[in-house]
Amino acid sequence: MTQQPTCFSAGCPNRALFSEIADKWSMMILHVLDEGPQRFNYIKRQLEGISQKSLTQTLRKLERNGLVHREVIASSPVAVRYEITPLGRSLQSPFRALYRWTYENLGAVETARQAYDQRL
Repeated sequence: MTQQPTCFSAGCPNRALFSEIADKWSMMILHVLDEGPQRFNYIKRQLEGISQKSLTQTLRKLERNGLVHREVIASSPVAVRYEITPLGRSLQSPFRALYRWTYENLGAVETARQAYDQRL
């Protein structure tokens, strides 16, 4: 009898999807796009520390997963605009809850880190 994979097994598709949407750049890009459709360079300016390569890869991953729509605008030069999809927007509430948790608990986490570091 074959055992069904759990969310913690390496082959679980939920685990793969979670790793693709819960990384820091994906969450931040979706937050920037929550303001409305944006061009690549605007997104890059909003995310201090992201490389062009990382932004490109993350946007492609988000587009592939149906969370972001990419539109090529015929202009001179050609421009590309990114927009959050309804599926991507459905992640905003959980992401806001996670951000709120980090904001509310940062002090407690810092205290725990200091206590841990002092034991080393």
